[in-house]
Amino acid sequence: MIQIGIQHSGTLEITNNLTAKSIGSGGLDVLATPVIINLMEKTAWESVLPFMEADCDTVGTFVEINHIAPTPVGSEISCTSILTNIRGRELTFEIEVFDNKEKIAYATHKRFIIKKEPFQQKANNKLLVNK
Repeated sequence: MIQIGIQHSGTLEITNNLTAKSIGSGGLDVLATPVIINLMEKTAWESVLPFMEADCDTVGTFVEINHIAPTPVGSEISCTSILTNIRGRELTFEIEVFDNKEKIAYATHKRFIIKKEPFQQKANNKLLVNK
């Protein structure tokens, strides 16, 4: 059962292909903000995955991030998510990310519980040609 307070952590080693310069979100060889967002979403998703019914999953619907410090290639970052609110099928997480020196980012992230098959079908229907 999904309950407020569920926590989960994840780590990521920062390599050249994860920099702002490499992915096109900036011109420096530092950890890219979109990579941090990906780790945040993954950590939150994994935290509730064991509690999902087989035909359900969660999808990200909102991220408000503050990226407050740079991180160089060769560092490792750690991310921790905490489920802080449940409103119907909407889950709200508070997330923090640290490198080996300091907090580098924090965010509020929302995910929505969905039924896998109808959700995928809704997406796939966008490929159909209207006549």
